[in-house]
Amino acid sequence: MFGELSNVPLRDIWSHEAQDFTPWLATNINRLGKALGLELELTEREAGVGDFSLDVLAKDLGTNHTVIIENQLTQTDHDHLGKLLTYAAGFDASVIIWVSASIRDEHRQALDWLNQRTDETTQIFGVVVDVIRIDESRPAVTFKVVVSPNDWQKGARSRTSSAPASSRGERYKTYFQSLIDCLREEHQFTNARSAQPQNWYTFSSGVTGIGYGANFTSQGKARSELYIDFGDAKENLFVLERLKDIREQIESQFHDDIFWEELEERRACRISLYTDGSIDMSDEDLEEVREWQISNLLRLREVFGPLIAGLVQQARAH
Repeated sequence: MFGELSNVPLRDIWSHEAQDFTPWLATNINRLGKALGLELELTEREAGVGDFSLDVLAKDLGTNHTVIIENQLTQTDHDHLGKLLTYAAGFDASVIIWVSASIRDEHRQALDWLNQRTDETTQIFGVVVDVIRIDESRPAVTFKVVVSPNDWQKGARSRTSSAPASSRGERYKTYFQSLIDCLREEHQFTNARSAQPQNWYTFSSGVTGIGYGANFTSQGKARSELYIDFGDAKENLFVLERLKDIREQIESQFHDDIFWEELEERRACRISLYTDGSIDMSDEDLEEVREWQISNLLRLREVFGPLIAGLVQQARAH
């Protein structure tokens, strides 16, 4: 009745660590992010740090924190641990991820020790990659998180520090925690699990350089948006203008007015919807704002999702 589950040697899938596994991991960074509960977006592969090269440099969209990823197809070793710390310092990383075939007990203890002694903005993960199959089925990749930050301990240290979080920051954190939980559990919109005491949150679109955002403005408005930033103002504007070419078609699919915004001071562009909203509103009113933002984030993905990948290719060719 049941098949036989077996492990596939990693070298049978990726014969070379740098030439095969690292490019695959960079392309499939969302899979790793899902295992960690993070919205990861690739920044650069083989990013230079002095005479060394980090395997994968990324960004956690929800916090905009820098993420470094060092990987190996063998058991962890001291050489890679040293590289991991070097890269963490070189990029001033907040999220540090070590992916390997297995993690030695000594290295697991070292990562746990670092997690215990760093502040709540630093997260260190040890991840084991496995390839499995049932009988002669196609192989499947799994990521098993074996070391992760103890959020409770870090939160406890933060609460006893000399700089407690503001009540306003806590309200933002509570609001966005509910929003991302709903998007993850009910709509499979995000991998994110932990909100931050900030007035915004960004979600992956699956296309590097484009994200979906929910935030509060300083003018008493709540916003849902498609945010465009490839690091190049011309590319950003090209995509915005191509979307404007079918503006009527796009706007007909929304119930609220859409704003097409060139953010010259930020280089980026965005397509936004606004409603009245402030974190100082009553819980009942905030629930209405949350439902509005969720509805429009889902609509943004439905409308723009099929369009953006092709436009990004056109922008880079242009």
